[in-house]
Formats: sequence, structure tokens, C-alpha cells
Amino acid sequence: MVVVLCLLSATCFAGTWQGALVDGKCYDSEERNVGPNDTETSVDHDKGWEIRYCSPKAKTTAFEFVRQEDGQSFRLDSEGNAKAAELVRKAGKKRGFTVTLSGEISGNAIKVDSVVAR
Repeated sequence: MVVVLCLLSATCFAGTWQGALVDGKCYDSEERNVGPNDTETSVDHDKGWEIRYCSPKAKTTAFEFVRQEDGQSFRLDSEGNAKAAELVRKAGKKRGFTVTLSGEISGNAIKVDSVVAR
């Protein structure tokens, strides 16, 4: 069934990526935080600062993955959120989560197979 859905959708593909794990609510808020006169929103953001500022904490429940290669962000599915939450809880007060994530991208979300801290 998944293969059929992937064949029907040009944006569905499996893979393994490296990048940052962030608090999804915080990161979305920062991405929407633009001035009224900003015309090029992709250049009006400091992605590095946003990633550091939105580093997940033990109480984070909704995560996003920011792909290292192009800075594109993806929401995690419910299983991915559970796996990411476990990783963050085990890390304690560590800040900044660089991870290797494998799964299947569909649109702006990832169906996560695994997430491993780097």
C-alpha cells in the first residue's frame, strides 16, 4: 500500500538524512516571525540561531527535523515524535540535537523509521 501511495505522489521518498531536531511549535513560530516589509523571507532568517533557540527540551512533544543539506524542515509523525521525545529525555539537559534520521518523506512530514543522536 505504501509503495502504491509513493508511486502516486512525486514528493514521497525514503532515505536517511542528517540534521537538527527542534521543538516544532517554537520553530514554526520563528519561521513565521517576519517583518511587514520583508520580501525575501528565506534570507531574512538566521536558521542557525532558530535551531539553537528552538532546541527541544524534556517536555517537548511536537518535533521537526531541519535537514542539514538544504535547511528544509519536516514535521515528524506520531511515532517519530515519540522516538524523538525518548532521545531528548535520555539526553537530559543537553542542548542542540544533531541527529541522523531515516524514514519516508511525504509532503512536509516524515514517517520516521529511526532517529539516532550524532
